[in-house]
Amino acid sequence: MTATIAQRTEIQRTEPPRTQPPRTQPAETLRRGTGRTGRIRENRGTDRGTDLVVAMAALPAGHPERAALRARAIESWLPLAQHLANRFGGRGEPVEDLFQTASVGLIKAVDKYDPGRGVDFAAYAIPTVLGEIKRHFRDRTWDIRVPRRLQELRLSLSEASADLQQRLGRSPTVRDLADHLGITEDEVIEGLEGARAYNAVSLSTPTADSDGERGAELGDLIGRADDGYELTELRLALGPALAALDDREQRILTLRFFGNMTQSQIAAEIGVSQMHVSRLLSRALARLRGQLA
Repeated sequence: MTATIAQRTEIQRTEPPRTQPPRTQPAETLRRGTGRTGRIRENRGTDRGTDLVVAMAALPAGHPERAALRARAIESWLPLAQHLANRFGGRGEPVEDLFQTASVGLIKAVDKYDPGRGVDFAAYAIPTVLGEIKRHFRDRTWDIRVPRRLQELRLSLSEASADLQQRLGRSPTVRDLADHLGITEDEVIEGLEGARAYNAVSLSTPTADSDGERGAELGDLIGRADDGYELTELRLALGPALAALDDREQRILTLRFFGNMTQSQIAAEIGVSQMHVSRLLSRALARLRGQLA
């Protein structure tokens, strides 16, 4: 028994100590970066981009290294431009176009940044990029270009309408909008009319009938001036005007305009000279114009 205990003690002394296997993080966690480590990586990327912008701004315009630093600085801040562009997605403009616009704003921010003012680059770049995106919506997304005053009035009317509808429990009237914004009713109507220019619809847009099948185009359903009404009025007034002429004048007008005869043919038909036919025709037409006027 004693020997056995001694042998076990000796075996325990010679065996290597058992250690716990190191804990491993999931690949997704390591790839994304979590907690403090993720924030440190993000801050390091931001600090690196800021250092590049500051270093570029410190160089004179003709320095040979300035162009390379500028390109690296813009590239390092492109994720910011992408993030700001994504915030305006779903408003009718492709995100790729918004990203291009945001990149233009980023380039302007990099070129105009002055570190001597003591403002962080991100605090300077974000308003610049957002302003470029909003300018894109103001100048490029309207189907029909309207003055900037009407564009801003449209935004004010949209916000006021949503606010008043929630407070009043109904759609606001023109007077409600005018009182809320402190403007006249005519200005409200002008803003509402101008807002229709934001989206235009083609007159060739097909419409559906009651059975759901394709019907006429939209342009076919829009009323237009009908010349037939004016002709109807003239024909109704022409009867009494012709009745006011004598028989010979009526016959000359009939032969000239309904029989398509020349003045020489009319003169031979009624037995007078062509000169006399011309005078009778002019007198009859003058009397008709007076009656129809």
